[in-house]
Amino acid sequence: MKIRKLSIGVFFLISTSVIYGQEVNKDSIQKEKIIEGVIIRGVGNKKSESALLLDQKKAIIQKQSMGSEEISRKGISNIEQALVKVTGITSVEGRGLFVRGLEDRYNTLLINGLGSPSNNPFQKIIALKQFPTDVVGKLNIYKTFNSNLYADFAGATFDIETLTYDKPFSKIEFGIGINTLSTFRNNFKINPNANSIEGYVGLNSRDKQLPTEVNGYRPSSFNFNNVQSQNSFGEGWNVDNIKSLPNTSIGFTTAQKFKIGETSNLGFLFSLNQGNTYEYREGIKNQFRLNGNSIDYNNNLNRKEYTYETESSVLLGLGFKNKGTAINLNGFFLQNSENLIQDYVGFRNGETNNEQFIRVNQQDISRFTDLQLTASQKINERHSVKAGASWVNNFYQQPDRKIMYGQPGNGNNINLSFGGNNLLRQYLDVNGKNYFSAFAEYALDLGEKGGKREFPWQLAIGYNGFADVRNTSYRFIYSVLDNPAQSQITIDRDTPQAMFDQSILNGTYHYREGSTSEYKNNLYQFVNAGYLNINYKPSELWDILIGGRVENNINITRYKPISVGINDDFVTLTKNQYYILPSLSVKRVLNDKSNIRFAASKTITRPILIEYMPITYINPDNENIFGNKDLTNSENYNIDLKYEFFPSNKEMFAINLFAKKIDNAIERSYIASGNSNGQTITFFNAKTATLAGVELEGILSLSRISESLSRWTLGANTTLMYSDVKRSADQGQETDVEANRDRALQGAAPWTVNADLKYEYKNAQNFAKTFSLIYNVSGKKIYGVGFSKLDNIFEMPFHQLDFVYNNQISKNWNVKLAIQNMLNSQYQLKLGNNSLVQVQESSLMMENYKKGTSFNMTVGYTF
Repeated sequence: MKIRKLSIGVFFLISTSVIYGQEVNKDSIQKEKIIEGVIIRGVGNKKSESALLLDQKKAIIQKQSMGSEEISRKGISNIEQALVKVTGITSVEGRGLFVRGLEDRYNTLLINGLGSPSNNPFQKIIALKQFPTDVVGKLNIYKTFNSNLYADFAGATFDIETLTYDKPFSKIEFGIGINTLSTFRNNFKINPNANSIEGYVGLNSRDKQLPTEVNGYRPSSFNFNNVQSQNSFGEGWNVDNIKSLPNTSIGFTTAQKFKIGETSNLGFLFSLNQGNTYEYREGIKNQFRLNGNSIDYNNNLNRKEYTYETESSVLLGLGFKNKGTAINLNGFFLQNSENLIQDYVGFRNGETNNEQFIRVNQQDISRFTDLQLTASQKINERHSVKAGASWVNNFYQQPDRKIMYGQPGNGNNINLSFGGNNLLRQYLDVNGKNYFSAFAEYALDLGEKGGKREFPWQLAIGYNGFADVRNTSYRFIYSVLDNPAQSQITIDRDTPQAMFDQSILNGTYHYREGSTSEYKNNLYQFVNAGYLNINYKPSELWDILIGGRVENNINITRYKPISVGINDDFVTLTKNQYYILPSLSVKRVLNDKSNIRFAASKTITRPILIEYMPITYINPDNENIFGNKDLTNSENYNIDLKYEFFPSNKEMFAINLFAKKIDNAIERSYIASGNSNGQTITFFNAKTATLAGVELEGILSLSRISESLSRWTLGANTTLMYSDVKRSADQGQETDVEANRDRALQGAAPWTVNADLKYEYKNAQNFAKTFSLIYNVSGKKIYGVGFSKLDNIFEMPFHQLDFVYNNQISKNWNVKLAIQNMLNSQYQLKLGNNSLVQVQESSLMMENYKKGTSFNMTVGYTF
């Protein structure tokens, strides 16, 4: 009898998640002294694809996971690449992850269960391509809500679990890559300070800070004298022309485990990664305008863009385990630096006879430091507690973003005029010096197990929340003409600094600060929530989870409107909201291979920082972004019904019906600029949005077709979705309202498709070789809502096809080869063809470019 019980325990420990492994451990630990050996085997296996698939099958909530085994097989180097392999998730160029066709705004990121702010005010969560997968033990993707998750939930919650200390190893990896458009390009334009050791490690921003004459002081239209105009700026206007080199990366990871006494062990994890990429893009960047009774170009520009990007990451972790005790201390540092040169040629502001050249020299740099402490304690068979806390220092800058305007001349020359807001320098800082996140939970098991694996009742009561404190600064310095007789100058666009210096010495112009009253904002967000979960398992066939969450959300915005003086007092806008958020998840086991699930919940959606930050962010083509401080959180009502079938431990088929009602849905809109030039992107709350859709997913071993295909596996999934919006009073001037026609929710794709074809072969030494072909695309969707008789702006489908080859050559050596973006599809934004007046131009294209095809090789050595 004891042998039979042990075999059942071993089965569940090997094949299920950590949660189930712990439950079996509770049932067996008093009877079997050798259970410690079984636990080690179970934990080690939890990362395999079959184990995670079984975890998905047994979990009460709808969750998908990707472990380190699958990440390695698919040649994935960062988390964003990993997540686009999951059902219903696509990566949209430059704008994060879309889940079920819903854009980045609707997602939330957790790291080891703790909240994580975005390191970029233009995105809801961290750009996950910055997070290397070497330190990932498992990715959890929650697409239905449970009350212990943060309430900011409509698309998905991503939870990154860092690598555990199960098996000691050390690994070093080298990567090299080329791109058909970007690599070995002559005259690749780059900031001189970026092409240096300081630029490689992201320290070149130190010379671009706001000059000391105005830094730390309120704007006062300060005039820089001749000496200050020449010497107070750490960086000039020159640009280097180089031959772009292959992209490179290097990484080192070590995980070690030390025995302490009879029952304790200490784990140590260290990871260091560094990489750089060169990227070139070329295409149009147009704007349309209402011009009387027709629509024509406001801007007709061709844009060339040169980006040199460096990424650095460091992770240090310590973990202690002793029977029922686990304590983990983790520290992360992520740094991303994009050095960007943009050249525009064409006309803007409807001035068709005034061809212009516009140069932008910009750096976007972010630094993200996260310190975490988590602990869990099993008190006895029925009681357990866990808690965690983190502190994040979050820093984002666009220091000394330089913009100059001129008219194209002969060769590389341009004709430039001083003054008139030319030679503009922008300084944007978003500092999140203190972000705190915490959780605590007490769990209690009730009832009697009888012959079951688990107690019939499980209660959990807990708290989680965060505090986010950010200070923003947005300041401008521009040239002022002093000698009109010398206002015109001809310069080489790449080496103008010497002539600028001479003009300053000649008294032709000087610099002046021109910051407005919007120069500074203080943004505070405090979220505190308590929750209760009741999990009832009346039998092996039923699993019912009822949750309730009460969340208090306080937002404080301190700002100065553009209409007041710089020295006037700040205006304080406070929003204090309480939310009662119930959730229900029910799973019915139909047989040992299939389940049916139902989930219902209420959640909220908070806006992205730039969407409510009260500034007007200025772009050189007069496409400006205006944050709407009056935005409110959306309130979401979610329903899911899912049937899933598991023919084998490596196969799965599922159909999921879902629906959402989103009150106060947040939407991006294009409105006419307040100065009648260009366009302004701003954000409004719609009255309500309704969504309904279906997800279809399958993982199939092709041996079902023929034994000769036994090494082949096909995974495919698609999401089909309908959406409809009822507009608010703020959207009364919208073109679709004027036309009395319905439309879909902004940012919602009507369909997405992901597919993954895998071939796996193992040699006599059991070393695997895998070939994977991976495809994803999402359907045409509204990028921005149209106003002033112009139709909506649509983001067109972008087809991505990747090939990955992974070869475990020996116990120590591994090689990965990847071909990304094989189709080299063109990214496109287009004006719709249903404007209310005639469009005079032959093309509706607003923006397009290609990325090129990338070929990457990574060689890893494990010891």
